[in-house]
Amino acid sequence: MPLTTELSLLPILPLASDTQVAEPQVDETTETDLPWIVLVWNDPINLMSYVSFVFQKLFGYSKEKADLLMIDVHEKGRAVVSSGTREHAEIDVFRLHEHGLWATMQKDS
Repeated sequence: MPLTTELSLLPILPLASDTQVAEPQVDETTETDLPWIVLVWNDPINLMSYVSFVFQKLFGYSKEKADLLMIDVHEKGRAVVSSGTREHAEIDVFRLHEHGLWATMQKDS
């Protein structure tokens, strides 16, 4: 089959200048994503010194800050140990679970 015949079988496509593009609908009132917080809950299993050690190891907190958070967990039943994006919070919860601590995450209010 000659080349000219093959080209004549191809569909004719519109030129870029012939194409019209519709503007996307934009919602002007977009909701900002609130930061997520990671909570550590009190449990009857882990020693307070271990909880403080985990906070220092995972989050780089000073001993004083880790001890204050551990006291909140012990006395108030929970403490906020980190905040950030949802993905960051998921990673923190996973790491806390790996160390045997009871942790959850939620949107900050």
